[in-house]
Amino acid sequence: MSSIYILWDESHLWGLLVWRALEAMKLPYCIVRGEEIAQGLLSCNPPALLLAPGGNARLKANALGSKGIEEIRKYVANGGKYLGFCGGAGLGLTGKNGLNLCPWERAKFTNRMQHFVSGHLHSSIGANITHAADLIPDNFPEKPALPVWWPARFSPKENTDVEILASYSTPGNDFWIADLPLNTLPPGTFNEWESLYGIKLRPEFLEGQPCILTGKFGKGRYVLSYTHLETPNSPEANAWLAHIINTLTEGTITAKQTLVTDWHPATETPQWTDEQLLEAKGIFDDIVTIGKNHCLFFARNSWLIGWRAGIPGANLNNLYNSLCSAVSMKPTPAAQEFWNDASEDFMRNLNIFYEGVKGYLLAERLAMTLSKTFPETVSSESLRNQRTALFGPPMASGGVYLELLNTLDHLVYLLLPHTIES
Repeated sequence: MSSIYILWDESHLWGLLVWRALEAMKLPYCIVRGEEIAQGLLSCNPPALLLAPGGNARLKANALGSKGIEEIRKYVANGGKYLGFCGGAGLGLTGKNGLNLCPWERAKFTNRMQHFVSGHLHSSIGANITHAADLIPDNFPEKPALPVWWPARFSPKENTDVEILASYSTPGNDFWIADLPLNTLPPGTFNEWESLYGIKLRPEFLEGQPCILTGKFGKGRYVLSYTHLETPNSPEANAWLAHIINTLTEGTITAKQTLVTDWHPATETPQWTDEQLLEAKGIFDDIVTIGKNHCLFFARNSWLIGWRAGIPGANLNNLYNSLCSAVSMKPTPAAQEFWNDASEDFMRNLNIFYEGVKGYLLAERLAMTLSKTFPETVSSESLRNQRTALFGPPMASGGVYLELLNTLDHLVYLLLPHTIES
């Protein structure tokens, strides 16, 4: 049976969501890396579908290199299929860090707060679909609820063959802007804030914006989605994902079920007995507990820890979910060998990170407490320096965080299938 290739590089949490979705749907897949694609994997053993999860499009492009990018373009041009979510969608666009499969580009944000949105949005199915109607399921809702997690935006271009499968409409009940849940705000709050403070937070900027595109590149097809159709327990999104996969693979790969079951990574049963790995899990549990106890973290849903604006919550989610996943997976010989070699350095870095993050989180909490009465006691520059030392500069990754993440990412990679399964 033909298989789906999941492009693993720079995916982290979003790669885990895609992996879980394909597992839930009982679809054949294997995990691949950019260097394998650059070496000709897609030519030697072309998949039924190449799936690029979310993450950083620029770093994904770096992992592929110019050779890998050209190999993907050649694969699609010769009849291959490409499906990208969020960062994987951005990778498929035209631009410096793109595959140039789709002639559209990524739009710039006029207000950075426009990026800090998450949760479900009711979305309108495209009204003028001519060549890609097969990608819409029969009897599908006119306004399905589709989840977004801090999406970028498309920049439309006229006179192209790109078709819009869906556009954003109105927020669902679980929609947030940064750390503000919309359904808890009294009616008129946004009007009042705009009048008093001159800041626009209402999510009207999303309405009518395209969120899922499709088109042809050579003999092949692509679907690019800033909505995460692989999100656990999102029935309409999951059903659409199953249909898209079935259609792109021309019926050669069909989901055995469409719902992606809910995910509780923090409480899954450990399958590793390695004391250091279990100790690492306990350390991360404590970091999460400290953050929750001091109102810096909160339960966003069963698989995502929410965070106060300005806290590096996305980074901590990457680390925490990668470690929880590794602990709960059945060990493989390759993973055990890697962990035996890497564990000593990892635990040393983790203990350094633990002490640093504890101090940083508690300093953030103290700054919150004193912000009204003694605002300069904990300076914003001091907090920024602490954060940079631990996590790297804003909008990038570095510090001890990146070393830990690279180790965990490779460990999880070695625990997942690298061979075609039927």
